[in-house]
Amino acid sequence: MKNYLEKCFIAISILVIIVFQTACKKQDDFLNAKPNDALAVISTLEDCLTLLSADALINLNDPTLGEISTDDLYLTPARWAGLTTFNVPQEQNAYIWAKNIAEPGAVIRSWSLPYSQVYSANVVLDALPNIKYPSSQQKLYNQIKGSALFYRSIAFYNLLQNFSLPYNPINASSTPGIVLRLTSDINVKVTRSTEQVCYEEVIEDLKESLKLLPMKATYLTQPSQTAVNGLLSRIYLSMGDYANALVYADACLKLNNALTDFNTLQPTTYNLSSTYLNEDIYHTCFDGAISLAINFRGNADTTLYKLYTSNDLRKTVFFIIKSALPVFRGTYDFNGYTYSGIATDEIYLNRAECYARTGNTSAAMTDLNILLIKRWKAGTFIPFSASSSTDALSQILLERRKELIFRGLRWSDLRRLNQEQNLAVTLTRTMNGVTYLLPPNDARYAMPLPEDEIQLDGLQQNQR
Repeated sequence: MKNYLEKCFIAISILVIIVFQTACKKQDDFLNAKPNDALAVISTLEDCLTLLSADALINLNDPTLGEISTDDLYLTPARWAGLTTFNVPQEQNAYIWAKNIAEPGAVIRSWSLPYSQVYSANVVLDALPNIKYPSSQQKLYNQIKGSALFYRSIAFYNLLQNFSLPYNPINASSTPGIVLRLTSDINVKVTRSTEQVCYEEVIEDLKESLKLLPMKATYLTQPSQTAVNGLLSRIYLSMGDYANALVYADACLKLNNALTDFNTLQPTTYNLSSTYLNEDIYHTCFDGAISLAINFRGNADTTLYKLYTSNDLRKTVFFIIKSALPVFRGTYDFNGYTYSGIATDEIYLNRAECYARTGNTSAAMTDLNILLIKRWKAGTFIPFSASSSTDALSQILLERRKELIFRGLRWSDLRRLNQEQNLAVTLTRTMNGVTYLLPPNDARYAMPLPEDEIQLDGLQQNQR
C-alpha cells in the first residue's frame, strides 16, 4: 500500500500543477515535496477547495470491474477479442469471471483510482486542523470537511463492492474488507480491516458529513445533504438493512423528488440529453472502461432488452440498434461517459423496495408508479398494482433491473439478492464455445487485490 500511495502522491502532484494554474510557487513547492510533506503547501481553505474540485480525479473514475462482470453487459466474441487491441486484459478476464484478473505488477484501475481519491481527501482532512480561518469562512470550512469525508466514504464503499465479499451481518466481523487508509501519511502501516469495521467507518463519516454539507450543492459534481442521504440509502440497501435504507431514501426524496419525463428527451447517439437531468443528485462516471464505452459498441444483454414493452420509452431512449443488437446510450452524462452517480430514480426504487419488504404494499406501488409514469409514452401508462408485498417486491426488482442498467448498481444488487434463495441467480456466458458460470455467493464476487499490494504490504489476498 505504501508503494501505491507514493504513486498516488505523484499523480496528485501532477493534478495540482493543473489546478493551481495561477500559483506557480505553490505548484513547485507541492511537486518538490516528499509525500509526508504534502500538507506543507495546503495552507488555506482555498487550497483545500481547489484540491477537492478536481473533477477529473473525483468524478470520472468510479470502478468498473464489477459492472463488466454483470449480466447487463453482452459482448460478442469479436468484441470480446477486440479488447486485446486496447490492451485491457482485465476487462476480458472480468467478463468471464476468470480467477486471475491482472498480470503481476499490473495496475488495477478499479483499485488504484479510488485510493487516489482517498489520498486526496486525506490530504485535506489532515490539513484542516492546522488551517486558521476567520469566522466568516465557517460555512466554507464545513463544506470542505464534509466534502472530503463524502469523497473518501464513497471511494471506500466502491472498493468494498469490488474487492470484498457481499456484506452479511452474520460473518461481517470476521470477513476481510479493504484497507481503511485514514491518513495521508504513507508511513503508517495498515492492513485490511474487517467488513464490519469498514462499513461502520463509511457510515459514521457520512453521518458526520451530513451535518456539515449544504442541503443542495452549487454544482452536481459536489456532494450535498441530498447526496449523502442518497448514498446512505444505497449503502444500507447493499447491507440488507432495509429499515435504514428506507429512512435515508425518504430523507433524500424530501430534499429532491424531481424526475425527468422521458417524453421530453431527445437523445443523441451517445447520451440521453445535452444537459444535466433534473433527477441527477450527484454526478459521477465510470473510469473509462472500453467495454462500457458506446463507441466500442459493447451491447446490452438481449434477454434484458426484451423485457421492455413497446410503450416503455426506455426501450428506445436507452438503446439504439446496431447490427441487430441493442447498444446502450442511456447515460445521464452529456459528454457520453457512462454515468454512475446518484439520481432520484434510484432512490424511488430504493424506497419502494423497502416499503415492499416492510409490508407497505400501497406505498411501494405508489413510488413505483410515480417513477414509471415518467418512463411510459404519454397517455399509455396504466398504474401497476400488486396483490401482496411479495408481488410488489417482484415487480419493483424487475423495474430496478430495467431502470438502473449500466449504473454500477447491478453488481451490488446481485451480491445482496443472491443471499436470498428465491432471488438468487447463476450468471452464464458462452464465449467461443466455452461456457462460463458465476453461481450465487461465489468467491469471485470479490475481485483479487493487485499482486504488488500482496507482495509489498502483506495484504491478505481474496481467494477465488
